[in-house]
Amino acid sequence: MKKYLALGVVLAVAACGGGPSKPPRNLDDACAIIKERPQYFNAMRRTEARWGVPVAVQMATIHQESKFDGNAKTPQRFALGIIPLGRQSSAYGYSQALDGTWDEYREDTHRFGARRNRIADATDFMGWYMDGTQKKLGISKADARNQYLAYHEGRGGYSRGSHRSKSWLLAVADRVASRAQMYQIQLQSCRR
Repeated sequence: MKKYLALGVVLAVAACGGGPSKPPRNLDDACAIIKERPQYFNAMRRTEARWGVPVAVQMATIHQESKFDGNAKTPQRFALGIIPLGRQSSAYGYSQALDGTWDEYREDTHRFGARRNRIADATDFMGWYMDGTQKKLGISKADARNQYLAYHEGRGGYSRGSHRSKSWLLAVADRVASRAQMYQIQLQSCRR
């Protein structure tokens, strides 16, 4: 009896996890990602249905933010190269949502149990954020480049043009747009 109880506890604890901790093996192939992790595709389709953000835009943004690592965190900062000062920001999880923005999402959607390291919650967050960006800034949900810039800089920063003086960020946004286009083409072929 104790053996079965112990097995039950182990299975229950395992079931509570946020999903696979390692990213999919081939991040350059949308079909390979969804074959390896069908729950990712299911979550993104639900987000597309709820918020109207295309799966390819979600995938490209997640790729840029976390490389599909649900436990991704920003790097540590150090003083004098050895004294830890903490992380660069509170960004965490698949979507790299900041604490304050994540709290705003949970309050606004009443999803108080949502976790940044759970793919379904992370994609829903992205859908919520990009939907708000379209409403407040008029950026199409299919415009991966500008949605990413507003996502990275925040809507206020984007509207002030903070991204315009950051050539490195503009290059990243171009790569996000290219990846979204690549993923979209791949998704059309693997859905058949």
